[in-house]
Amino acid sequence: MNKLLTTLFALAVASVTSLALAQASAPAKPAPAAAPAETAGAKTLEAKTAMCVGCHGIIGYQSSFPEVYKVPKIAGQSAQYITAALGEYKKGERKHPTMRAVATALSDQDMKDIAAYFQGLGQDPNAKLAEKADKQPNEQVAPLLTKAACVSCHGNNFATPIAGYPKIAGQHADYLFVALKSYKMDNNPSMGRSNPVMGAVAKQFSNAELKELAAYVSSLDGDLKTVPEHRFRK
Repeated sequence: MNKLLTTLFALAVASVTSLALAQASAPAKPAPAAAPAETAGAKTLEAKTAMCVGCHGIIGYQSSFPEVYKVPKIAGQSAQYITAALGEYKKGERKHPTMRAVATALSDQDMKDIAAYFQGLGQDPNAKLAEKADKQPNEQVAPLLTKAACVSCHGNNFATPIAGYPKIAGQHADYLFVALKSYKMDNNPSMGRSNPVMGAVAKQFSNAELKELAAYVSSLDGDLKTVPEHRFRK
């Protein structure tokens, strides 16, 4: 009996040893690949533009700060300008509580994606604007345009600006007027825009003259639009 138990024990040990040796000599299996980590803060384009269309995607929508005026048309606007403007709101160089809150929540990439989207929104790639403004200024406005040298930055048709400057042809007159006045404000903690070039231009004129300039530029043909987001379309 003892001899039988000894034999069975020896066979069990041999089996376990053989299994261990086989496992040790087998090639190691690669560890299962980890699931790709999602990018922190990743957002769809629709999510990135959601806050924009709530104002800029409604035709005739008005802001009430610092006074009542139509929010600007941004569909068709230069992507470089939109990116720069959002950056200025984020840094506080442009003072507007709503726009500051929106811009603060955006990353640099978010700003670029939003800007690229609105630059192409509602645009006809085959459409071409005249090289010069389609309307001549009257005798009151003409000298103001010369003094301001608007075309040197915004283009002869006010729709082909140099890099970083906005298209302004066809923009809402009341918005242009408020924007121009904001460049005249210094050391105001809640209103104004910090831009030495535009500040120097705007400060040359009375508010009445700025209103005339804004009205003329607004009357010109341009490719700026307000394109309603689908839920705001009638």
